[in-house]
Amino acid sequence: MASTALIPLVGGEADGETVTVELDPNGRPPLTHHHLGSAGLAGAQIYELESVSEGDGWRYCWRGPAV
Repeated sequence: MASTALIPLVGGEADGETVTVELDPNGRPPLTHHHLGSAGLAGAQIYELESVSEGDGWRYCWRGPAV
């Protein structure tokens, strides 16, 4: 079974939420997360992985709409 991590989302519509992601063989989460908005794919938001010193060491920061 693959390892997972719980990573917080910062900024955008999903600010304060967390997502569970699967880690790669090197223990790293995916570089981006596409968060579906209330309008589904039409409202998707892009979050980019950043390393941080607190918590588990990762967070996804809002970069803008996917469209």
